[in-house]
Amino acid sequence: MEEKFYTITVYTENNVGLLNRVSGIFLKRHINIESMNASRSEIKGVHKYVILVKTTEDWVRKITGQLEKQIEVIKAFYHTDEEIIYQESALFKIKSDLLFDERQIQNIIKESNSQIVTVSRNFFVIAKTGRRHEIEELSNELEPYGIMQFVRSGRISVSKETMEISNILEKSQEIKTN
Repeated sequence: MEEKFYTITVYTENNVGLLNRVSGIFLKRHINIESMNASRSEIKGVHKYVILVKTTEDWVRKITGQLEKQIEVIKAFYHTDEEIIYQESALFKIKSDLLFDERQIQNIIKESNSQIVTVSRNFFVIAKTGRRHEIEELSNELEPYGIMQFVRSGRISVSKETMEISNILEKSQEIKTN
């Protein structure tokens, strides 16, 4: 089977120690987490992990099954890039004098649809939101000018298809009350 990127979405209760157990599932299988984002979800009281991995569909299916065995996990899904809408964000810190002395920097910012979010005497910060390859391209273009600091977020995503998580939660609540 061919390795490719999969986005795993995990809906959970927000409990201490769960992140450690989730990452342990990947560690045991020697699968690297390319990026991870944790936040509240669209459902009150439910949190959401978005995890990007590069592996085979067989392994991602097994991992998703293992994730669902965790007590605090409500439901886990996996998707290919074609099945979701996704973005990442990045910040680049660059010396301020380059903004005024190197005209090409301004062109790079404009052509990459990036924004300058702050300018100070010693540095300025560029923000870029987009696909991973777009952020990498911007990084490669800025590299010759000297990047003082760089940070990229984990992937954030929403599925193109309706997620049935709300129905699953309703059924779960009905079972608990009966």
